[in-house]
Amino acid sequence: MSERALRGTRLGATSYETDRGIDLAPRRTVEYECPRGHRFEMPFSVEAEIPSNWECRSCGAVAQLVDGAPPEEKKNKATRTHWDMLMERRTREELEEVLAERLAVLRSGGINLHHDPRDNRKSA
Repeated sequence: MSERALRGTRLGATSYETDRGIDLAPRRTVEYECPRGHRFEMPFSVEAEIPSNWECRSCGAVAQLVDGAPPEEKKNKATRTHWDMLMERRTREELEEVLAERLAVLRSGGINLHHDPRDNRKSA
């Protein structure tokens, strides 16, 4: 019997509640225009901060707020390279000392360059 009670409905797809007796939050309508000339309005809460950009409903381009201030240009951070991060941790003198130590180990034969330590196969 319970199976028949749910037959024919799409659970979660349709709301059976009504808007009667509900006071919506105060809203204001803001207009945007995209570079292709499409104009559209978006409702926002009175308390909300209005974004200066919004995706155009028609073409997906970035639309600008009509009669709004142009968006502020954000400063782009310079990309930090591996060298930059290394120089934050060590001085050039320390790096030259480490290089000299590593070269001395290589020249003394302390490291076998022809052997891959990941290669653990035994030769037959």
